[in-house]
Amino acid sequence: MSFSMTPDEFEAAVSDALDNVPDRLLAMMDNVAVFIEDRYEPLPDEDPHTSLLGLYDGVPLPERDDGWAAGSMPDRIIIFQEDTLAACSSREEVIAEVQITVVHEIAHHFGIDDETLHRLGWG
Repeated sequence: MSFSMTPDEFEAAVSDALDNVPDRLLAMMDNVAVFIEDRYEPLPDEDPHTSLLGLYDGVPLPERDDGWAAGSMPDRIIIFQEDTLAACSSREEVIAEVQITVVHEIAHHFGIDDETLHRLGWG
C-alpha cells in the first residue's frame, strides 16, 4: 500500500486540512509553525523502522508558565509526507489521513494526549 503525490499536491492537502480547522481554534493557537518533512527519522532509542505521520514538537499550552515566551522558539507541527503516502493507497485516503494528523497534532498543542485522541477517533 502506497500512493504517489507530488510535494505541491501534498502541501495543498496539508493547507486544506489547516483550512478545515475552525478559525476560533486556530486563533487560540500560540506560537506554532507547521512544516512538511520527507520522513520521520527515528531517535537513537527508537526502533529504526518507526514511522510517524506527524509530530508535535513544543510545549503544550497548559504546561506553559509566565516565563515561557521569553526567547522561546515556535512550537512545530511536522507532517511527514513519505510516511503518510506509504500508509495510504488513494488520494482520498491521503487527504483523510492528513486531516486526522493535522487535528491530532494541533490537539497535542492544546495538551490533549494520545489516549484521549484515539478514544475520540483522532488517533
